[in-house]
Amino acid sequence: MTEEKLTYDEAFQELDEIHSSLVKGEVPVDVLAEKLKRTAFLVNYCKDKLQGADRDVSAIISEMEQDNGKTNTNI
Repeated sequence: MTEEKLTYDEAFQELDEIHSSLVKGEVPVDVLAEKLKRTAFLVNYCKDKLQGADRDVSAIISEMEQDNGKTNTNI
């Protein structure tokens, strides 16, 4: 898939819009496959963003714990 400049919120909003249109039966059969491909892209994009955020948060917490441990041993 092509690289896109999307935020997580934009991707999630687009997923929500696609979902709503599918539930309401507003997606013509002629574009259904295109919408499903876009949905797969957006789901993977959001998943990657969440995993990246999780890694970042874990690294920050780990760093804070290490810094806290250093501070506590110097008391």
